Amino acid sequence: MTIRQTLLEALDRDRPILIDGGLATQLEAQGCDIGNALWSASLLQSNPEAIVRATRAYLDAGAECVATATYQASREGFATLGLSADEADDLMCLSVDLAARARNEFLAANPDIDYVPLIAASIGPYGAMLHDGSEYKGGYGVSAETLRAFHDERLRLLDASEADILAVETVPSRLEAEVLVDLLADCDTPAWVSFSCCDDTHISDGTPIADVVALFNDHPTVVAVGVNCTPPQFVPELIRKIRAAAPAKSVIAYPNSGEVYSVEDNSWSGTVTPGDCATAALAWVEAGATIVGGCCRMGPDHIRAMRDALT
Repeated sequence: MTIRQTLLEALDRDRPILIDGGLATQLEAQGCDIGNALWSASLLQSNPEAIVRATRAYLDAGAECVATATYQASREGFATLGLSADEADDLMCLSVDLAARARNEFLAANPDIDYVPLIAASIGPYGAMLHDGSEYKGGYGVSAETLRAFHDERLRLLDASEADILAVETVPSRLEAEVLVDLLADCDTPAWVSFSCCDDTHISDGTPIADVVALFNDHPTVVAVGVNCTPPQFVPELIRKIRAAAPAKSVIAYPNSGEVYSVEDNSWSGTVTPGDCATAALAWVEAGATIVGGCCRMGPDHIRAMRDALT
């Protein structure tokens, strides 16, 4: 059975795929200091075992797909630590190996489960590398050529890895989406593309969600489109708009907790309970999502509550 068949079989079954929550959220809960420009990716060099433990926490909570610690990883980012391009690439490939290790440990401890968890190579937008919150605005002030060069090297690297999915996340602008349409067409690994949204109609740069997801409706390798790191109250209507604009694709929804993030001091304000997330997940599925989970501030308890509500 190939990786592609495994993903398609999971999408064809009669229950939604449950993905993990925020990797950074669990790493912080484990006491890791990730208050730096590389965020979770910094631990690929300093504390890889913590990443394995955090990934395993989500698998134990019921996640059927887990993300790698590469959302903010890039050659440019690792260069700030004095690492070469080859050393940066090795760390990004290590992220897939760490997720696979957590998966193997989980499978060994749970021989009777009826699925093999998928590994999604997390690919953040250009703004994630800037570490200034611009992935929630989209106004980078750079050309399509700059965006293409930035994404091309990571996509080629992770496409050649053992990841099951390329998870292109938190895309805030139409320009970046247009660049990704072309680059993902040259990849062999199935992908999903998810957008950050400012309300129930528009992505972060003000483009209607319907316009950008329609770009991927006939895409040969993108199997799902949707939203992530978006306030959960906007998600049901966004799902309906996505289904109408890209009927050929599955819909993915993994919003944040609805809390507010401050770039200035890396802090969050507000709160949401696991029970709230479970109720919300049911509404996302009812609206048409087939892949659901959480993003920032959604931890293993939130994912476990979703699992209990959806099964």
